[in-house]
Amino acid sequence: MNFTLQPQITKSFLLSKYSEETYMSYYLGLPVKKGLFKNPLRRDNKVTCSFYRNKSNELIFHDFATGQHLNFISVVMTKFDVPYYSAINIIAKDFGFKQGNGQHKVIIKESAKKFESKGPAKIQVEIKEFTKPELDWWKSYGITLEILKKYHVYSCKNIFLNDNLFTTDSKLTFGYYGGKLDGLELWRIYYSQRHEYRFLTNWPAKKIQGFEQLPKDGKLLIITKSMKDVMCLNSLGISAIAPNSENLFISDNVLEILKQRFKYIVVLYDNDLPGIHNMNKIRRQHPELVYTWIPRKYEAKDISDFYKKWKRYKTLEFIKESIKRLK
Repeated sequence: MNFTLQPQITKSFLLSKYSEETYMSYYLGLPVKKGLFKNPLRRDNKVTCSFYRNKSNELIFHDFATGQHLNFISVVMTKFDVPYYSAINIIAKDFGFKQGNGQHKVIIKESAKKFESKGPAKIQVEIKEFTKPELDWWKSYGITLEILKKYHVYSCKNIFLNDNLFTTDSKLTFGYYGGKLDGLELWRIYYSQRHEYRFLTNWPAKKIQGFEQLPKDGKLLIITKSMKDVMCLNSLGISAIAPNSENLFISDNVLEILKQRFKYIVVLYDNDLPGIHNMNKIRRQHPELVYTWIPRKYEAKDISDFYKKWKRYKTLEFIKESIKRLK
């Protein structure tokens, strides 16, 4: 009887067989090259994606609309909604490194050229003074001009992507300025009136919204899902932060630092299906944290919507009731 040993499938093993470009092109269904293009992993007619190489020289697929920065394994994880090692197995089967039928039955074409492009895309913003309707819109969530300045939020007139005019005079469009990285301005553009794909960003995946504004220590920290929620909670005197994307979470190293600075850490995401799904995923990784959400009876999916509907006093009462069990 003949036995064939299966190779140990790791990221290094995969890269010893084919290039990042080959895997990336295979699962995205498009060539790896410079320029902007539509995201093949979701339905959208806007060109909001590009490739670049990070500081580790790793090929990255960047979606400005969702804030995702994905390597070839992350692309597979996103495409098939599977965890890391399941994605590794899918690649191994598809490329014939492991016994079993792969997800696809197509001819694998190896990319001959290595993609060379350093850093994420360039976003430039022509800012303007906040108008009264814009300030009134923010005020409905408890967010004042003082808070907007504290979190470096600006009103946008024109937005340029890679030196090309991308958006002009869009209604209620705001820019979250994240400083500079290697001379590149970091922006997270918020199109508040869109129902989907409301963000355009070149922020690094690990950048945390509201982190710089946190006090040195405190009793309570809420991890929520958006800068708007962070600022709304700040208006109530509550420290809060948000990951760069709802599909991401705080790194283990940063989380350990935050545990030393704050007595209690509560995760408060949206009460819709994506929010609950992501919160349950985080709970499996960090069961030591406290998790809560807004009951559907309040007809508000997040804390800023709750504030807008029920105003300041009711919002404070809800938060107090939600964290009673922490005492």
